[in-house]
Amino acid sequence: MRKLRFIILGIFFCLITQMLFAQIPIKPSGNGQWGADLDSLRDAEELKEDSIIYNATYIRYTTLDRMKLGTYTVQIDTTLQGFQYYNPQNNPYNPSINTGSYGLATRDLLFNPSKTIGFQPGFHSLDRYLYNPDSVRYYRARSPFSELNFVTGDQIFGATVSQNISPQWNVGGNLNFALSNGFYQNQRYNDVKAVVFSWYESENHRYNLLTNAVFNTLVSTENGSVLNDTLFRDPERQGSDAELVRLTGQREERPRQTWTDYNFFLRQSFFIGRIDSLNPNTPQLQILPTQRISHTLQLNSRKFGFYKNEDDANGAFPFTQDQNILTKDSTRLKTISNEFGYSFYLRAKSTSFIKNEVKLDLRLQNEISWFDARDDKFSFQNTTAKAGVGYRFSDRVNIEGDFNQIIAGRNFGDYLYEANANILLSNTVGRIILGGYIQNKSPEYLYEHVNYQYHKWPTDSTTLHLDKTKINNLSFTYENAKLGFSGRAEYFLMNNYHYFKEVDNPDMSALLMRQIEPAQVAGNINMLKITVGEKLKFGNFRFDNYAVYQKSDDMNVLQTPELYTWHSFYYNNILVKVVNFNIGFDVRFNTPFVAPSYAINIGQFYNDNADIEFSTYPIVDVWLTATLKRTNFFLRYDYANQGLFSKGYYTVRRYPMADAALRFGLSWKFYD
Repeated sequence: MRKLRFIILGIFFCLITQMLFAQIPIKPSGNGQWGADLDSLRDAEELKEDSIIYNATYIRYTTLDRMKLGTYTVQIDTTLQGFQYYNPQNNPYNPSINTGSYGLATRDLLFNPSKTIGFQPGFHSLDRYLYNPDSVRYYRARSPFSELNFVTGDQIFGATVSQNISPQWNVGGNLNFALSNGFYQNQRYNDVKAVVFSWYESENHRYNLLTNAVFNTLVSTENGSVLNDTLFRDPERQGSDAELVRLTGQREERPRQTWTDYNFFLRQSFFIGRIDSLNPNTPQLQILPTQRISHTLQLNSRKFGFYKNEDDANGAFPFTQDQNILTKDSTRLKTISNEFGYSFYLRAKSTSFIKNEVKLDLRLQNEISWFDARDDKFSFQNTTAKAGVGYRFSDRVNIEGDFNQIIAGRNFGDYLYEANANILLSNTVGRIILGGYIQNKSPEYLYEHVNYQYHKWPTDSTTLHLDKTKINNLSFTYENAKLGFSGRAEYFLMNNYHYFKEVDNPDMSALLMRQIEPAQVAGNINMLKITVGEKLKFGNFRFDNYAVYQKSDDMNVLQTPELYTWHSFYYNNILVKVVNFNIGFDVRFNTPFVAPSYAINIGQFYNDNADIEFSTYPIVDVWLTATLKRTNFFLRYDYANQGLFSKGYYTVRRYPMADAALRFGLSWKFYD
């Protein structure tokens, strides 16, 4: 109830601020033409005139990242591209390993170190399913906009509504449900994700307010893996749903991870001095400030919980002296964040394009947090100084630097310094991007202290003192849009890399099996990562390719494959002049690597003592996507080649991956 009151007060504050903020009366850019068009449309609707045909060009949106540069919007996407990749586990450009079904514990397949600094609880197995407040879209709708979508098989439903109450004020919301039963027993996953958002822009374009409230509730069942470790070699294998699993509790007594992540976000910005604009009198209008002050308030409450109420008869957990059947472990973190910013832009006056621009962005963020876990409760603060500098010459040269340093608080000394130089050689030759960053990051708290039923460290009352992880990165990227080619080479040098591993057990003692502990690589780890993408066209045929090569002197510690490739071959055409469709297939493959195990109680992947490499084979998915006016749909058959090379495969030890399955998805947009 206290959390609910907290959110309601925040929303009330947002609305009151919009009504009371004193605007500076200046003449609107472009004579307010776009707002006048909206009034004309509303008058026409009241007079029941049917001369206006609404379409996607009437619906535009912005995001937080775009609003940090100025004020501009883009049209909603109505294309087919990527619609069939609804499952965050199966992103072809960021593949994953997981415990076998939609919504279950997931980790990146490729090496992608986190670029966060500061305090982190350490739980990430369900991160891909969370709705992030930074990714909320804020709409500008000249007519009421709504969208419905659903996917069969994993039973995913989503709805979006948005409407401009006035030319300056838009409100809307998203509601998403998922209910997946998986393929094996106790693989049920369900979630509820709700978002309420609002965008207000003053008539003179100087004041902007973005606000949203995000509510995530994720429930992921744990089955402890199947009992039969050789099921794919069994000639008389039964159906997957008949395979016995280690944890068998049902309904409300099923073992499960439960995450809640509630956010309230409010950002206000005000433009001072001269305001420049591009594309005046059009929906593509861009407002570019010369000076801006901003304030961002964010309230966040997270809880990570694990529940079990059954005996561990099949060895899903490590041995413990605490033989209680009931397990209710949880970790909570509440945070209040305030950020104040000032931005300065120096540019020549222009109404067509930006020729030269120098920018300076200064911000100060303070976070107050309260942590609460079993026998472990404390509060702390972090204060972070942030700075951004940049120089842009038309669309040919863009040099940027971002600096983040925690200057006071629990994680004092953490920093992330990053720089990029984006240089367009020519439209024919392409562009190059030079980049790099230096990161100094505190260990995530789970590495230092945990007191759960099946995992406890350290053994005494102190906290493990691990060193900060240091990462140095250099990158070179070449892109040629005309040829559809992109290539990127990255080098990582890491020191004090943290991971979880099974405790040493040379005698194979049953008392030590599945016991894990945090570990640190004291020396350096070198990683070379080369990424290549190519999109080819042959008439109506398309051939998209993506490949990643990784090489490190500690591949067994990082537990990632040396090579990953993804290829998509499809045919595009328009049927009877109205149905735009693609039909084709995808093939993905990665080389064998040492597969990790999974610790259920704390939701962590870890390096075990078995060092097993599973055989790998190409995985083929067949699919069809089509668009008919406002409706998009897809039909896909996952793992279509099951049984050709093998009856199944693994990415995590003891957890077989999903079987072949048919999926159907539909998205329907409404503009009036």
